[in-house]
Amino acid sequence: MSGTRVLVLNSGSSSVKYQLLDMRDSSRLAVGIVERIGEQTSRVKHTLLATGECRERFGPIADHDAALKSVAEELSRDGLGLDSSALLAIGHRVVHGGKSFTEPTVIDDAVLAEIERLIPVAPLHNPANLTGIRTARALRPDLPQVAVFDTAFHTTMPESAARYAIDVRTADEHRIRRYGFHGTSHAYVSRATAALLGRAPQDVNVIVLHLGNGASASAVRGGKCVDTSMGLTPLEGLVMGTRSGDMDPAVIFHLERVGGMSTDEIDTLLNKKSGLIGLCGDNDMREIRRRVDEGDEQAQLAFDIYIHRLKKYIGAYYAVLGRVDAIAFTAGVGENAAPVREAAVAGLEGLGLLVDDELNAVRGDEPRLISPAHARVAVAVVPTDEELEIATQTYALVGKNG
Repeated sequence: MSGTRVLVLNSGSSSVKYQLLDMRDSSRLAVGIVERIGEQTSRVKHTLLATGECRERFGPIADHDAALKSVAEELSRDGLGLDSSALLAIGHRVVHGGKSFTEPTVIDDAVLAEIERLIPVAPLHNPANLTGIRTARALRPDLPQVAVFDTAFHTTMPESAARYAIDVRTADEHRIRRYGFHGTSHAYVSRATAALLGRAPQDVNVIVLHLGNGASASAVRGGKCVDTSMGLTPLEGLVMGTRSGDMDPAVIFHLERVGGMSTDEIDTLLNKKSGLIGLCGDNDMREIRRRVDEGDEQAQLAFDIYIHRLKKYIGAYYAVLGRVDAIAFTAGVGENAAPVREAAVAGLEGLGLLVDDELNAVRGDEPRLISPAHARVAVAVVPTDEELEIATQTYALVGKNG
């Protein structure tokens, strides 16, 4: 195995995020993003970590093929090009792997075909992931390309958690079940939380709360996911920035029959115009808290609904696990919004959950405990690192395969 570098690509519908890591010490060599692909105002932002040099350029980038060629150009300018012998593999984030993919997988034509077959259950994500993979394979056909799936960590859920209570044959025919998402984050954070406690992952039960614009919770027993809040799609579960989360499914029928809304209109409503932005017009928790502090009742109600749902999942997953050693907050809101963390565990002292106000107010980039030393359950803030998780899984797989 000559190379030690892994390029991580996260291809979205109109953007490509990337990081180049040296897996000898898991250090980042370069990071960047190509955004607004297909527009006249496309932007490429590239940072070389060794020097801190940041380059930006603007101009039309027609498609993902052009975007990845831009990534290759920027890396080449720093002597880190895709043609380097130090590059071992490219790791791709793929949102939906269904039941088929339970671990990182070297990509071949059969794998591509299966990812494509899953498009109906991930219409917003898998097509963009596929485009990124195909373009990267065309640029470096000789290089191992690895798919790391958001859903893979959750495939350890028992059927009692993964199945919905609908007709079994209908569910199986249309692949309807709970898949869960943010799996790379939940995997990384659950392990990092165990390390923070000085214990092995197999000895620890953790509730992970990934709170960003998209938000999900998971119950992790001994390093394996046993339940998670997102379902067939990333719409189910917690209140999110623009998504409704849990809701009576009959609301959809009501909106169609009484409201005269089309399926596409309802889809847009629930995914893009609901959650915090639907409740108060803002989906940025910092802005919502500013409005709350100024006495804005609509913002206060949105915050209260957000916290109420969060508490319900903490309680539910406490019951699922039976014993909880730690609760870990992660992602943009989880890592930075102290009022959310405080409110989420307030009143749960009977479950052993406490937050120390001074510890909670501290900001930092390292995993840390925010519960007092005497608390029965540790409450932690654990910054997530999905790119490192993808790189680590990619490196381990390609190295294992020689």
